[in-house]
Amino acid sequence: MPSKDIKVGDEFNAAQEVDKYRAIYYAGASGDFNPIHIDPEFGKQVGLGGAILQGLCTLGFVAKAITDWTGDPGSLKRIKCRFAKPVHMGDTITTEAKVSSIEGGKASLELKVTNQDGQEVLTMTSADVEL
Repeated sequence: MPSKDIKVGDEFNAAQEVDKYRAIYYAGASGDFNPIHIDPEFGKQVGLGGAILQGLCTLGFVAKAITDWTGDPGSLKRIKCRFAKPVHMGDTITTEAKVSSIEGGKASLELKVTNQDGQEVLTMTSADVEL
């Protein structure tokens, strides 16, 4: 999206289903082989209801939603969040974003990241993109 088209109040959303192998793929790429991410039985034993996705993989879905919207992976300059709820394989993560301000060649985004039940899995989520 060309910068001249981005204005305060613009909104976008994106959804991503967490396939059953996503945590294993991410473990291979990141080295995070914690059993809570790759062993469903262990995840159940520790009260998580099964294996959960690595938080940074969830944040990666958000980053992808932003860069797909801008059309430029290099445009994402800052992203932050609080990991609030576990994400399980089979969940659908939805990112809703709104441009809250534009200043100094950057647009600030406020984001809401939820699962298929409408529960926020990330909170206090925001990002800046270069225009």
